[in-house]
Amino acid sequence: MPENRVLVWNRGIAIYFVHLPPRNDLSMSEEKSLNFIEEIVEADLAAGKYQSILTRFPPEPNGYLHIGHAKSICLNFGLAKKYGGKTNLRFDDTNPSTEETEYVESIKEDVKWLGFQWADELYASNYFEQLYQFAVQLIEKGLAYVDDSNSETIAQEKGTPTQAGIENSFRSRSISENLQLFSEMRSGKYKDGEKVLRAKIDMASSNMHMRDPIIYRIKHAHHHRTGDTWCIYPMYDFAHGQSDSIENITHSICTLEFIPHRPLYDWCIEQLGIFPSKQYEFARLNMTYTVMSKRKLLQLVNEKHVEGWDDPRMSTISAMRRRGYPAESIREFCDKIGVAKRENLIDVGLLEFCVRETLNKTALRRMVVFDPLKVVITNYPDTVEMLETENNPEDPNAGTRTMPFSREIYIERDDFMEIAPKKYFRLAPGQMVRLKSAYIIKCDEVIKDADGNITELKCSYIPESKSGSDTSGINVKGTLHWVSVAQALQAEIRLYDRLFKVEDVANAEGDFKDHINPDSLQVLPIAYAEPALLSDQPNSTYQFIRKGYFVLDRDSTNEKLVFNRTVTLKDGWAKEAKKA
Repeated sequence: MPENRVLVWNRGIAIYFVHLPPRNDLSMSEEKSLNFIEEIVEADLAAGKYQSILTRFPPEPNGYLHIGHAKSICLNFGLAKKYGGKTNLRFDDTNPSTEETEYVESIKEDVKWLGFQWADELYASNYFEQLYQFAVQLIEKGLAYVDDSNSETIAQEKGTPTQAGIENSFRSRSISENLQLFSEMRSGKYKDGEKVLRAKIDMASSNMHMRDPIIYRIKHAHHHRTGDTWCIYPMYDFAHGQSDSIENITHSICTLEFIPHRPLYDWCIEQLGIFPSKQYEFARLNMTYTVMSKRKLLQLVNEKHVEGWDDPRMSTISAMRRRGYPAESIREFCDKIGVAKRENLIDVGLLEFCVRETLNKTALRRMVVFDPLKVVITNYPDTVEMLETENNPEDPNAGTRTMPFSREIYIERDDFMEIAPKKYFRLAPGQMVRLKSAYIIKCDEVIKDADGNITELKCSYIPESKSGSDTSGINVKGTLHWVSVAQALQAEIRLYDRLFKVEDVANAEGDFKDHINPDSLQVLPIAYAEPALLSDQPNSTYQFIRKGYFVLDRDSTNEKLVFNRTVTLKDGWAKEAKKA
């Protein structure tokens, strides 16, 4: 096992993840140290800097949220909850060509599903007029100018990290000329890319973001909220800090890539003399066997590698919801990985572990046979008996259910072996097994077709061996799941696995799509399920006994149930990781 891994065992399940910072203690200790952002918040409150805190979650509505966003959601809303503050949901809708109302609605649904409620629903577009006036103020102070250069020239004149940039002739335009040109930009006089507004800061700054950054650009595109009212839009770096300030955000929490942007964030607020929101950065979530880029996720969707944003193999929150991941388990995962100041690669096995832990306590137990082999119990009467069994042995309040038992049942084909090894405890000729919550049966005869394929088993049962009142005195080591043939429901089973076959997709050689796992989805078109599944609540989660955890998919109909595998009973990838 590589030195940079920690191996955790729980109930015989191995979970691998890369070393986390020391404060992210995954032990069972009830006391948990503060993360560095909590330390900042507590210090600010203790010093009387704020009476209460106000955070924000500011997604751009240009795609569906993924598990990385879940970490940010849990952090921002969690801080507000812990310290009696509030969190705004603000959509950073400053790029109309990539943003859609569909994404806005999906984001709101995801945040609610994760268990959080925002104080105010806001949009950067709410502030377009105010942001425009902020830009005018900078021009009037001689701190912004209109540049006619194209993007290539601007990039070239910015220089390099080791070479200062060049101040072009447009930088010396008069305040009155800049005000007129900026007004004309707003009125639609110029084409896309013909002019931009730049902050006048320092073309020799060691921080490339401070070398006269673009703060407004022309974009003649229909906006999902403001329509065609605007044809100029603020850049993220200009809209971000000012929007925070307008809302009186106390702690603006971003990911580490925004560290170089912080001086510009502070500069704009200082020059405008507005509420001093403060930006703090934490490490974004990087997870094995996944991609965390909206651009790459969109590529997977557009190129039909997946069925859509909520394909259960995707890392989006909507996909995980469709796959059957409980919101509770995602929140638990985000809590376990903690908040760090440096990047880590977290193993997806930890997320799956959290899912199993939750579902083991909450999922209804049901019996479903994936690959059926018919069993005829020759000495059982030609009647249907209703047997009682528990819904979840981990939850005493889950109650019981009845399930039909009859002369003809299905078992799994791989639960029978005609020539069995010595320590084989499932069904074989002359061998006994217990049927879960039913009786002990013995295989008496194997029926084959003309080609020698096994088509049916003739068995006998022990009447005194009924589960819960067994007086037979017979001990067997094997217990099988089963369904009654006559009452069985037909179901389609979708066995989802990891979408990529390499651990660190972001740093793997070649195109990331070259590493797609060809076995990430296996469909079993006909399986047989016990009839209780038809009367369960639509959002029920299940443990199909001996098979894994499953959830009913939206593609289900009254004629045919469709189930998605949420996660296997054990980590099937752990053995491969252990070999590494």
